[in-house]
Amino acid sequence: MAEIVPKSELPPIPAKRYFTIGEVSEMCGVKPHVLRYWEQEFTQLKPVKRRGNRRYYQHHEVVLVRRIRELLYEEGFTINGARLRLAEDSPMAAKQRKRVSPAELRRQLTAILECLRGAPQAATQLAAPAEPEQPLRTAAA
Repeated sequence: MAEIVPKSELPPIPAKRYFTIGEVSEMCGVKPHVLRYWEQEFTQLKPVKRRGNRRYYQHHEVVLVRRIRELLYEEGFTINGARLRLAEDSPMAAKQRKRVSPAELRRQLTAILECLRGAPQAATQLAAPAEPEQPLRTAAA
């Protein structure tokens, strides 16, 4: 079995618009058949296909291939685990994690307003959320 090249030793990604599967293979230290397999396993990886079904990867896809490689080869994730980690790292997942119900937001803002006005019971109200499954979210967090 071939030796796995550490992430730090991978060559830099050149400033090009499109890369062939062979170029991506060399830049990422992964064989072309592995890249084709990953296309089936990771929905985020969708290279453009042109003449004769030839694949052309864009810069963001090369970065994604390197991230998948890092998760699988260096961090020891399974394909399912890597798929879940990529989903967690996506900007959409971050937006969903930060959502607070309107009722909870209103309760938090009311408690803050009462604290600013000097009501001592508001501090205890702010410390104990009404809905225990949703943590109190602040601007600093």
